[in-house]
Amino acid sequence: MLKDVTLGQYFPGNSLIHRLDPRTKLLFLIFFISALFTARQHPLIYGLLLLVLFVNVGLSTISPKIILKGMKPVIFVLVFTGLLNMFYTPGRPIFTLGVFTMTYEGVRTAIFMVVRIVTLICSTFLLTYTTSPLNLTNGLESLLNPLKKIRFPVHELAMIMSIALRFIPNLIEDTDKIMSAQRARGADFDTGNFIQKAKALIPLLVPLFVSSFRRADELAVAMECRCYHGGEGRTRLKQLKMNSTDVAVLCFSIGLLVAVIVLNQVIG
Repeated sequence: MLKDVTLGQYFPGNSLIHRLDPRTKLLFLIFFISALFTARQHPLIYGLLLLVLFVNVGLSTISPKIILKGMKPVIFVLVFTGLLNMFYTPGRPIFTLGVFTMTYEGVRTAIFMVVRIVTLICSTFLLTYTTSPLNLTNGLESLLNPLKKIRFPVHELAMIMSIALRFIPNLIEDTDKIMSAQRARGADFDTGNFIQKAKALIPLLVPLFVSSFRRADELAVAMECRCYHGGEGRTRLKQLKMNSTDVAVLCFSIGLLVAVIVLNQVIG
């Protein structure tokens, strides 16, 4: 299961999505998520958003298997969300099981809610898959630059987010190594009920925390040795520049949000 967590990983490539300016991809994600949460529960609107997502996945040349693999850890959340909506949404009953009643409206809401969550996660995955942590940091810092006028620590915030994303694969790798070492010593993480499995994971926490703090300390020492003192006075070897493709993508993202709002009014 741990090997299925792909958030924070970067897959190098030369696709159209890879070549986009990181600021363009960040803004597109913001507009896309805004459209997703603004959308009414209608097949036409969700079909449009899914079509945009599928086109982006195809243009990125990222294998759909990788995205589906990354969805495995959230299957429980999807199932739990779907069941809650099916049994706790008032409407016309389908059947009753004790104090729980499944309704037609609940099933409809559950389907749209699961599709919304899957679309949200997949679009976020696509950003990290096609954007290196360094470019993501530079893009985020560039977008937040106006906040520097009110002394907001823009560079530090962008750096923290970049390091957090970069450490996710390392943390997963350390956890997997520790679990393998514990299994070699006779530990059992697969049998028993939920409480027993949770207790079996306790021996993992101490070495995992020690490893994480050691890695963080090494990173801090390395940054100090390179005279890192925050974003003040820092320059970049490669400056971010938007081209006509970036402008077209931004216009499309704004148009998508406007189209969803218009469709909401027309359908509503």
